[in-house]
Amino acid sequence: MKLQSLREAGNIDRDLSLPTPLFEASNHAIYWLGIMEDAAFRCNCYLLIDGERAILFDPGSRPHFAQCVARVAQIMAPTSVTDLVICHQDPDVGASMIDWLDLNPELQIITSPRTQILLPYFGKSDYQWINTVEVPELVLPSGHQLRFISAPFLHSPAAFTTFDACSGFLFSGDIWAAITSNWSLLVHDFEGHRANMDSFHLHYMASNRACRGFTAKLKSLEINAILPQHGSILDRCFVPQAIDYLEQLQCGMDLEYPQKL
Repeated sequence: MKLQSLREAGNIDRDLSLPTPLFEASNHAIYWLGIMEDAAFRCNCYLLIDGERAILFDPGSRPHFAQCVARVAQIMAPTSVTDLVICHQDPDVGASMIDWLDLNPELQIITSPRTQILLPYFGKSDYQWINTVEVPELVLPSGHQLRFISAPFLHSPAAFTTFDACSGFLFSGDIWAAITSNWSLLVHDFEGHRANMDSFHLHYMASNRACRGFTAKLKSLEINAILPQHGSILDRCFVPQAIDYLEQLQCGMDLEYPQKL
């Protein structure tokens, strides 16, 4: 299954009790895992499998660990997970790393150095990690690459996103996150989704300058989908609007300190 648009898979968001395949081609697959909960602030975890490498993006909080493990087990042995990408230090993003390390002490943490300073406070400090500043591109067994793109102050000073060159998917962390009680896996109406993104971005993102600085780094990429950690996935048809949303967004310091000092 190699999709130009996630909408080509017509039933992609029908049975969300199972891991949802989003992309598969050339020994390279990506799944949405969840988390399923009756809350407006939903967390998404994604699994990328490439040969012998199995990478979880933003594995989630400790209360969500059991559910995430159960989802992975529907695809592969959870002990076979080799890496966790943790895009910033918030507990909803990565606190379960210590549970994953209990399951497989050999797995690696992929993160930025400023985030790495804080992760041991979750409870473990003896682990292998990959520095996304020193290793901005990671070559997978298939030869495909992951590219780590820094996104400082969106919202963490240490935040970064990950672009998968094979699928064209951008794992965006908290960028393009949304809060809504009327959730679906995919965004179906971008204009209606703006308010859901505003509920997060206006209060958490630092400034329009930070937003524009980040979007400038995306100009050379052909993005087929944006996969945020909260809210709904933005399919290819909405990517230009999503980038424009950030470029125009007034948030954080723009709102709290509107006067010139």
